[in-house]
Amino acid sequence: MHLSWNEIRARAARFAEEWKDAHYERGESQTFYNEFFEVFGMTRRRVASFEEPVRLLGEKRGFVDLFWKGVLLVEQKSAGFNLEKAKTQAFDYFPGITERELPRYVLVSDFQTFELYDLDDNRTVRFALFQLHEHVEDFAFILGVQNARSAISLT
Repeated sequence: MHLSWNEIRARAARFAEEWKDAHYERGESQTFYNEFFEVFGMTRRRVASFEEPVRLLGEKRGFVDLFWKGVLLVEQKSAGFNLEKAKTQAFDYFPGITERELPRYVLVSDFQTFELYDLDDNRTVRFALFQLHEHVEDFAFILGVQNARSAISLT
């Protein structure tokens, strides 16, 4: 399904309103991200998996909350969690990921705040859930589009 940026922005605003009270990582994350991908007209299970096992340094193992190999790694936390710690946890997974599967993007969130790291462009975007509709172009990679802010007219 091909959606216009205006339709995606409208879907993002509805999503933000619906999820404005979300706070519990274990109970809400998977539904949250299934519906997040739907904002872009994409079915999450076509591209990404939940709780992907990853070997950490030493003998420890971890589980990536959402992993789209080569594209996106998400570390989701409950509302109010320190996102700097979430970012550290996300990057701790990197040694256990093959070079080919390393993501370009890392997203950490506590439902109400998003931090998106573009590792190729060394760019970070931080915004609140209610601002998602203003930042949908930052997630253009979900649609297979790079640099949407400069390449696509935001009509």
